Amino acid sequence: MPTYDYECQKCHHQLEAFHAMSAEPLKDCPACGKPALKRLIGTGAGLLFKGSGFYQTDYRSDNYKKSAAADSSKSAPSPKKESKANPAAKKA
Repeated sequence: MPTYDYECQKCHHQLEAFHAMSAEPLKDCPACGKPALKRLIGTGAGLLFKGSGFYQTDYRSDNYKKSAAADSSKSAPSPKKESKANPAAKKA
C-alpha cells in the first residue's frame, strides 16, 4: 500500500496517509476538521525488491556459472611455497 501526502487548503496542515490505491482519498483535515484536504503529487516511494529474480546473475545458465567458477579458480594466485632445501638462497 502506498503512502499519500495531503495538504489542507484551509489551514495548510500537511500529513501522510497510508492506504490502498483503491481507497477513496481523504477529505477531512484532522487539524481543523474541515473537508478541505487535497492529495499532493509526490515523488512516490522507493521500490523494494525482495527475493530472488531481481539480479542479472539470477538468470545465468548453469554452463555460464560453471565456466565462471573455472575461470575464477584459474586466475586465483597460488600461495608461494618457501624452499627449505637451500637456506643460503633466502639470504642473498
